[in-house]
Amino acid sequence: MRILTFTGKGGVGKTSVSAATAVRLSQLGYRTLVLSTDPAHSLSDSFNLPLGAEPTRIRENLHAIEVNPYVDLKQNWQSVQKYYTKIFMAQGVSGVVADEMTILPGMEELFSLLRIKRYKASGAYDALVLDTAPTGETLRLLSLPDTLSWGMKAVKNVNKYIVRPLSKPLSKMSDKIANFIPPADAIDSVDQVFDELEDIREILTNNAKSTVRLVMNAEKMSIKETMRALTYLNLYGFKVDLVLVNRLLDTNENSGYLENWKAIQQKYLGEIEEGFSPLPVKKLRMYEQEIVGLKALDQFAADIYTDTDPSDMMYDEPPIKFERHGDVYEVKLKLMFANPVDIDVWVTGDELFVQIGNQRKIITLPLSLTGLEPGDAVFKDKWLHIPFDLDREEQSRLQKGNRDSREAREQNVYQ
Repeated sequence: MRILTFTGKGGVGKTSVSAATAVRLSQLGYRTLVLSTDPAHSLSDSFNLPLGAEPTRIRENLHAIEVNPYVDLKQNWQSVQKYYTKIFMAQGVSGVVADEMTILPGMEELFSLLRIKRYKASGAYDALVLDTAPTGETLRLLSLPDTLSWGMKAVKNVNKYIVRPLSKPLSKMSDKIANFIPPADAIDSVDQVFDELEDIREILTNNAKSTVRLVMNAEKMSIKETMRALTYLNLYGFKVDLVLVNRLLDTNENSGYLENWKAIQQKYLGEIEEGFSPLPVKKLRMYEQEIVGLKALDQFAADIYTDTDPSDMMYDEPPIKFERHGDVYEVKLKLMFANPVDIDVWVTGDELFVQIGNQRKIITLPLSLTGLEPGDAVFKDKWLHIPFDLDREEQSRLQKGNRDSREAREQNVYQ
C-alpha cells in the first residue's frame, strides 16, 4: 500500500491538497482512503460531505475518514484504563480525574496511527493519503514510535519478568492484594500496543512505500516552519519526495492592490527552489473561489498532477544512509537546514543518538559497530557524516588487550 502524508503550517491548504490527491488516485483506479488525523477536522468540509470515525464512501475507489481518537482509545486501551482507574480510585482520586490520569501523553495520536497498520493489513486499499495536523503536531505524531518505544519497552519488560510471574501466586493471597494485580487482558493490551508500535515505525519509514509531502505558502513564516519540518522528518528517517507551494498569484494577470504581494511571492519562490533543491517544487495557483466539493477537487487534482501519477516517487533518496569506505564506516543523515552547533551525537551500546534541539533520533547500529565510539561528526553538503574507524578501533582493542595482559603478568611477578 502506497502511503502519502501531507503536512505543513496551519492554513496553507494541505487538506485541499490531500483531498485532491486522493481524488486523483481514485480516478487512476487505485482503491484510495484519505484519513484525517487533525483534531480540527476539515476533510469533511473539503468534500462537503459528512464523515465519521469509520471509512465513508465518497465515490468509486474513494473513501474518507476523520479519526476519532477517543473511539480508538476506548477500543485499544480500555482494559488498561479500567485497571489503573481502580488503583487511583483506591487511593482517593475521583473517578473523572482517575480516568484522565490513565491516558499517557500522545496516546490519542498513537491509536490513530495504529489504523494505518489495520488498513494496510486488510488489503482493502492500494493507497492511503494522510491529512495531518499542522507541522508541530505532525512531527509529534510521526515521531511517536521513536519517542514512546523506550517507555513501552520498559513497561513490557516489567510485565514479562515481574508482573506475569507474580500474578498467579499473588492472586492466591488476600482479596485486597489480588485487586491490585493487573488482569491478563490489560497485560496483553500493553504487549500488543508495543508490538504494533514497532510495526508502525517500519511502515512509515519504509522509503519505498511511504513518503511525506510538504505544503507551504510563499511566505517567510511558512518557509521557516517547512525548513524545520524537513530537517526533523529526515532526522526520524521519513523520506520527503515533494514540496508544494500553494496559493501563488498568477504572474500574467494584473492583481491590482495585490501586485506588491505577487512580487513578494516570486522573491520567496526563488528562495524555496534554491533552498529545497534537489527536492522537486510544485507550484499551485491561487483560485478565484474556495476549493470545496468534488467538482472543485477534480479541477484542483487535474491542475496539480496533470498527466502524472500521484503515487509515483517524485524524489528517491533515503534520508539515512550506512556506507563503508575501506576501514571507515559512515552513518549519514540528510539534515538540510540544521545548524551544526545544535547537533549532539553520542553512542550507548548498540544505539547511536542524534539530537537537534529537543528532537532526538535513536539509530540501532550494525553489530560490527556495537560498542565503538564515533569519530568527529562532520556537516557537509547538507549531510551529517558520523564516521566509525574500524581499523582504529581494532588497534585500540588490541592495544588495550596487550596492556591488560602485561599488567596481569607484572602483577603475578610482584606476587
